Amino acid sequence: MDRKVKLTKWFFIFFLMFQWAYARRILEETKVYFLHAADSVENNNPGLKTYCHNATSKYLTHIWRTMTMHLDINSESYTLYDGKTPFEIHQKHDENQRSWSLNLFDTGKHKRLKINPFEDVCIGVYIDSSNESGYIMSMTETRVNVWMLTIMVAGILIFWCAKMLSQNSVFYYACGILFGVTMSIIILIYVAGKLVPRGKYMYLIFAGTMSIYLARVLLENAQLIAMQYREWVMWYILVTSLISFLICYRFGPVTNSRTKQIIQWFLQIIGLVLIYNSSYFREASLSCCVILVLLYNFPKAALERGKRYWQNMFPEKRKLLSEDQYRLEGIRETKKALKELQDYCSSPECNTWKTVLRLKNPIRFAKFMEEDLHLYKEEIEDHDVEISKILDEDEYTDDEY
Repeated sequence: MDRKVKLTKWFFIFFLMFQWAYARRILEETKVYFLHAADSVENNNPGLKTYCHNATSKYLTHIWRTMTMHLDINSESYTLYDGKTPFEIHQKHDENQRSWSLNLFDTGKHKRLKINPFEDVCIGVYIDSSNESGYIMSMTETRVNVWMLTIMVAGILIFWCAKMLSQNSVFYYACGILFGVTMSIIILIYVAGKLVPRGKYMYLIFAGTMSIYLARVLLENAQLIAMQYREWVMWYILVTSLISFLICYRFGPVTNSRTKQIIQWFLQIIGLVLIYNSSYFREASLSCCVILVLLYNFPKAALERGKRYWQNMFPEKRKLLSEDQYRLEGIRETKKALKELQDYCSSPECNTWKTVLRLKNPIRFAKFMEEDLHLYKEEIEDHDVEISKILDEDEYTDDEY
């Protein structure tokens, strides 16, 4: 009986300790802050803090709108997590605490975090040390992101000028040099991989984890590497660019029409990808892609339809000619018709000898073709009399009214 009582007491004590630990965990649970534009939160305590932003409504005027979270911290010993909800952030943090030291969920040591303003986004900041836990998290809004606008304009230009670029030799050499420099970096990574011991598991670990980790470190510190090793980077780019240029010069620009067509399609795909990714408002950027494809493939039909619609909505008012304008227009059109007749008679389409045989006065025809005076004096006088009669009738009619 005493043994059962002791077991009951120990069980009760264990239950109380469990409840106390659970209550403490609740008290120390991750705090969640919902930020809006121009908001800022100061933190001085260690642990995981989550900062979220609720999705905003989508309007066409917000096509280049961006939101940025700024992490103002002096320490580098922090970990960032991103997700859709605070629960996802907490889950990633717990998984990372239980996993191997290589952090697969960390979003990097960024201090300016671009977020999608049209989706629910959360950023978790975890700091273990209490001595380096002070930081400020703030949020700013950019109504028109110039960088995204530039990307969209560049995508439109690449798509529209793809055919011209695919046939341009300068563009061919520039792409060849860029491709050569990029491939040389990949070759260096491959050679570095050869230096790793050739064990089966070691090779898999290197291929699966270290390659991704090193590539990520290089991308994040590319600016720092370029500044500290400026001369080495410059000479490396110069040498690889020269080698790439010589290889491109050896094979020469592309001459096959189908290869040029493939290059054109590839450039157009790149342009559409740039346009699609130039805005967080995916529906609007996708609509821009569709409109651009339609305008490119059916430009005349679209322009004619738009012109007819504009004319129906805003019909042009007819403007009557004055007497002097009418006379000048008649003289201009007469000279134009005579010039077209001379051109036709001089062209191979007209059989000159058959035409001469059908004429009553071939000499006048020859003078007409030589732009000499081919009218008689009586014809000129009769023409002036007819013009005078017409003018007199017009004046009489005007006076009558």
